[in-house]
Amino acid sequence: MPPSPADSPKRALITGITGQDGSYLAEFLLGKGYEVHGLIRRSSSFNTGRIDHLYTDPHLLAAQKRSGGKMLLHYGDLCDSNGLIKIMEIVDPHEVYNLAAQSHVRVSFDMPVYTADAVAVGTLRLLEAVREHQHKLGSRAGGRRIRFYQASSSEQYGKVVETPQKETTPFYPRSPYAVAKVMAHWATVNYRESYGLHASCGILFNHESPRRGETFVTRKITRAVGRIKMGLQEKVYLGNLDSQRDWGFAGDYVKMMWAMMQEEEPDDYVIATGRTISVRAFAEMAFAHAGLDFSKHVEFDARYLRPAEVDLLLGDSSKAQRKLGWKATTTVEQLAAMMVDHDVELARREKTLRDAGHAMPERVGHDQ
Repeated sequence: MPPSPADSPKRALITGITGQDGSYLAEFLLGKGYEVHGLIRRSSSFNTGRIDHLYTDPHLLAAQKRSGGKMLLHYGDLCDSNGLIKIMEIVDPHEVYNLAAQSHVRVSFDMPVYTADAVAVGTLRLLEAVREHQHKLGSRAGGRRIRFYQASSSEQYGKVVETPQKETTPFYPRSPYAVAKVMAHWATVNYRESYGLHASCGILFNHESPRRGETFVTRKITRAVGRIKMGLQEKVYLGNLDSQRDWGFAGDYVKMMWAMMQEEEPDDYVIATGRTISVRAFAEMAFAHAGLDFSKHVEFDARYLRPAEVDLLLGDSSKAQRKLGWKATTTVEQLAAMMVDHDVELARREKTLRDAGHAMPERVGHDQ
């Protein structure tokens, strides 16, 4: 039987818990006393680095006879419908946050079918699992509605038809990833309108942090800054330096995911800073923060260009400000400094190990 005592803590299921957003959201929900359940894919190597600090072995909890906000992990995949249905039964969540995706835009051109299956159809599978579980709960849940959050993306706007972009701006996706996200977004809206699910979409503009994957351009830049500062490399190669993005801090944005789930009625919200700068400008401020000259270390490489580019993204989050009282508090300058400081320290540790004779794996170039 699923856990459902009235006095038990709220249970949240997070897909993509091992990613940047998932780790910050898990941290935030644990701080609020939630029982957090995360969906992780089976891998021959550990991929839980971002959430290891949140995890406590249940054997230790039992031995120490203590409890509290806890995190439990379940093997699963958005490509496995039966597995999702089983996990929904086991967890019996109050809130479901769908953050899992093949989220690298450039890679989506190389893996379009997998991207569509994981991002678009995967969301549909999860919505079906939520709908089926909600139906089974019926009156047993005392009228409780499972609340569903869909991670929509500013990439859905693509070739923008108006600036800034808001909730009513038409989508014009320019990559397989964005196309898949558009389907996932409208599937969520459709399930809300067709079946009465408490399903909301957060259209988040670019959000970064020291936990951002190293293949994403902001982290690729700050990681390179740290290694160049420590003398571990000389150059970083980037694609389109002129594309402009609205960059915020992921740790701020996950709070809005939770705030949306606390609303009586579901809705869709743009989450953004309302300010856009170019990749070039971000790189310049990152190098400057470390006392380095951007022009001496950054080179253009056409291999990192996308077949179809998104030139400008700028979000209008006035609806979120008006209805939820939210406004971005971390500036892009603060964000770049935070990421550079983290990656300089990471490179310093790497250099210490190398100087001590511990061979480090050879680093290779990443797609932007």
